[in-house]
Amino acid sequence: MALTKSRGNMYPWVSHTWNPIKGKCQFECPYCYVKEMPLKQYQVPCYLDEKELTTNLGKDRTIFVGSMGDMWGPWVEYEWIQRVLGRCARFPNTHVFQSKNPPRFFEFLPWFQAITVYLGTTIETDQYPEGFKTNAPSIGERVEAIGRLSAKGMKTFVTIEPIMRFNLNALIHDIEFINPSFVTIGADSKGHGLVEPSEMAVQQLIEDLGIMGIEIRQKKNLERLRK
Repeated sequence: MALTKSRGNMYPWVSHTWNPIKGKCQFECPYCYVKEMPLKQYQVPCYLDEKELTTNLGKDRTIFVGSMGDMWGPWVEYEWIQRVLGRCARFPNTHVFQSKNPPRFFEFLPWFQAITVYLGTTIETDQYPEGFKTNAPSIGERVEAIGRLSAKGMKTFVTIEPIMRFNLNALIHDIEFINPSFVTIGADSKGHGLVEPSEMAVQQLIEDLGIMGIEIRQKKNLERLRK
């Protein structure tokens, strides 16, 4: 796939995506859109695509690295990530890394000093409803890890997508602890039957985050819940 211009439901603030590490994500989140795509390279065991490491990443771009999976999962080889970061370091871009396993970011803090990065995690709600299954680390683990990264001075962000029904006070408390540079909010785009919040709850969340002085970057798919 090489370097690809951002399109579709990707973050509008991202200019390009790049996926040098391919293969099946073992977190198996039930709403994952990649699982539903007929792309063989994402239905096989994880691997580093050596050809991708010759990609010219250009300059002055905002590149989401690993947008088609979670390149920070525990099944991904340390050396693969190291080589990807080495390639990133050769180009003057902003690199976006997002994971449901943010504790692993700590293994690569020295590498992050050589590149401009935003480190993010997904928090769809403050607590999953009964019956929701995922192999990803708990929401609490994600909050704790990304919050510690913010405290270390790293630029962090939170993605609330696909947003699910939440306890407002609990979710606000989590985001306050994280102290992210910004929060992105989006809804389920593929009809996975998730337990979603009301329009009023979404509006209140947005208002409270605004009062806290946190930048909010809404995705277009959130409009469905705000009508």
